[in-house]
Amino acid sequence: MRSGDWEAAWRISDQVQAARRGLQPRDTLTGAWLPRHEQWVWDGSPFTGQRVLVRCYHGLGDTIQFIRFVPILRRRASHVTVWAQPQLLPLLGTVAGIDVLLPLEEGQCRAAYDVDIEIMELPHALRTTLETLPNDVPYIHVNEAAAERPCEPSVSVGVVWQSGSWDPRRSVKPELMRRLMRIPSIRWKILQRGPALAAWPAGVGEVPVIRDIVAEAAELRRLDLLICVDTLSAHLAGALGVRTWTLLPSQADWRWMEDRVDTPWYPTMRLFRQRSPGDWESLLARVEHELLREIPRLGASRASTCPGGT
Repeated sequence: MRSGDWEAAWRISDQVQAARRGLQPRDTLTGAWLPRHEQWVWDGSPFTGQRVLVRCYHGLGDTIQFIRFVPILRRRASHVTVWAQPQLLPLLGTVAGIDVLLPLEEGQCRAAYDVDIEIMELPHALRTTLETLPNDVPYIHVNEAAAERPCEPSVSVGVVWQSGSWDPRRSVKPELMRRLMRIPSIRWKILQRGPALAAWPAGVGEVPVIRDIVAEAAELRRLDLLICVDTLSAHLAGALGVRTWTLLPSQADWRWMEDRVDTPWYPTMRLFRQRSPGDWESLLARVEHELLREIPRLGASRASTCPGGT
């Protein structure tokens, strides 16, 4: 997957699936059920004419990224139910191909189905390649009135510096991100959420009130650019078609592949990678340099969307 040879990855996945056939997703030593995000679901059954249940057992960003495959699935299936994280349901309701949305909860799903699959198994099941990867954006939508950009001269740039705690290598120290704020003529939006926001000094940039992921999506749509680490906000912005610069550690997740500054997943996204482990400082220096070059283009794009703009 890292190298782009997805056909080879699916052949390996076929072998793994054959070895698991008839087994339950349990720990081989203790017999305990594996955590949900490590469970396999799909048994290889075909989807044609079937009622399919899509289980979203991974993270919020994973669901946002992989929900793109549901319209393709729906063209084969007779009915598709998506069992997803409750906070995502308002956004997922705008995705084509979903017949029923249900909130993910403990226990068994109450939907009737013939075949079920975990959402991150869909590329394997659909035999997706780099050439067939669906990447038309936006594929998630927000209310246009709520997301309308104000007509103002300042370029609006959002920042998110911390990802989930399970992999601290993906997060940038806030003081490094603050160095970007010395660039003039930018209206900075602080879109970091959660406890990490407490480390940000008051009065540096604007901190909009973001009560839920729908409000975050609307804020993202109003931006000219998002500068973000590898976390939910990057996937949400990419799915919305927002221009995004994603900051990656030197050993990035497989989905970002290798040695690429772009990504086949999101056509409006640019990747900035550490050149050595932990070296965020030189990466942010590159971001600052590129942002100074990009400001005139972003400003012209903003002006063209306002009445009387050119």
